[in-house]
Amino acid sequence: QVQLVESGGGSVQAGGSLRLSCAASGRTSIVYVISWFRQVPGKERDFVAGIRMIGEGTHYQDSVKGRFTVSRDTVENMVYLQMNSLQREDTAVYYCAAGTVRFTTSASDYGYWGQGTQVTVSS
Repeated sequence: QVQLVESGGGSVQAGGSLRLSCAASGRTSIVYVISWFRQVPGKERDFVAGIRMIGEGTHYQDSVKGRFTVSRDTVENMVYLQMNSLQREDTAVYYCAAGTVRFTTSASDYGYWGQGTQVTVSS
């Protein structure tokens, strides 16, 4: 099994920045990709950004390109999401998720999830 724990959420004014962290533990050797998703009440979880843990490669949702950066520390089994120029529309609960087979933007393809961390952006 793989355990994921997010941290770093909080409240920030529009235009500000936050850095989310995702700590992976357990059978991390089976993880192919770790991605960030976000969810607002009443809606499905949407893909935000992902990074391959085997090989190279990052992927972003169009609305966050140029503002968010996903990075990893494979020694410490950490994945980060640096969020700059935050907008009110970025308000959501952010989850990190681990996939073991391939990169995908579909939440149903990820078998391991963290508990989520709230990000609130005010104007």
